[in-house]
Amino acid sequence: MGNRVFLHAAALAAVLSASLTAQPSPKPKSWTVLRAGDGHPNLQGIWTNATLTPMQRPTEFAGKKTVTDAEASAYEKKDLETNNIDNPEAPLLARAGSAETGGYNNLFIDRGSQLARVDGEKRTSLIIDPPDGKLPAVTEEARARTAAMMKRGFDVYDTVKDRPLAERCIVGFGSTSGPPMMPVLYNNTYQIVQNKDTIMILVEMVHDVRVIRMNGTHKPPEIRQWLGDSIGHWEGDVLVVDTTNFTDETRFAGTGASLHVVERFQRVGPDSILYRATIDDPHTFTKQWTVEFPFSASPGPIFEYACHEGNYAMPDILGGARKLEGEKR
Repeated sequence: MGNRVFLHAAALAAVLSASLTAQPSPKPKSWTVLRAGDGHPNLQGIWTNATLTPMQRPTEFAGKKTVTDAEASAYEKKDLETNNIDNPEAPLLARAGSAETGGYNNLFIDRGSQLARVDGEKRTSLIIDPPDGKLPAVTEEARARTAAMMKRGFDVYDTVKDRPLAERCIVGFGSTSGPPMMPVLYNNTYQIVQNKDTIMILVEMVHDVRVIRMNGTHKPPEIRQWLGDSIGHWEGDVLVVDTTNFTDETRFAGTGASLHVVERFQRVGPDSILYRATIDDPHTFTKQWTVEFPFSASPGPIFEYACHEGNYAMPDILGGARKLEGEKR
């Protein structure tokens, strides 16, 4: 009798356990798209795209577009420890150009703390096409262009106007202003202000401002702008932004004046915008390629970026170079 009771109890427990195990995961709370006065999704607010996910897929994740949360946690922990910028031996410190001076510290850095999560899964690269998460091959024209630049070396840097745009505080480094708007080492915060005719994106880095003209036409090709000429339109609930007319100095990933970028902004949650950008430059890459990652709501604020305030480095460096050249004559 005692054994039969025990067996019945055990069977009942097994049935209950299986029943509980088979229960579906709780559904996320319902969410209604917030809309602006014109009926389109409201993208306004302060957002950040900071993430530890690299643009190209690391070798350790070859063939894996996504990873489990456990794999992601291990990668995130290793990345943050390896690149602890308060550690003088951290490789990130050397890459930031401060291995000797200590010009940066962890308080300065804003890389986020996690891999980007899209559709509930952690992504291993910002590039989603090509599927291997790597940049496509460059053209022979691009190879020749790069070789010519390398051959010229530092001889081209004779004046302030010859220095890179980010050094001159004209645009942020690493295409943080975009398009495409890529996450970088710090100041990955943006403010979107929207009406039916114009959408403005204020970029914290170098206080750049992108102005997207809705339902307009591109300016004549001879008019070139640092951030290109952006024209927007709505495809359902997705904001699509087409940008051309870049200068030949923007050089995102080696591109030139023929760069063409199509961005898509989709509000996918109360605190998230899914951002996708397709990069096309037939004079640089053999095929188009696409990045995708989330912009997450941020409490802000957007901080002032006084890029060149009290910066005497540029005139001092160039003045020293001219003095050395005079001594060699």
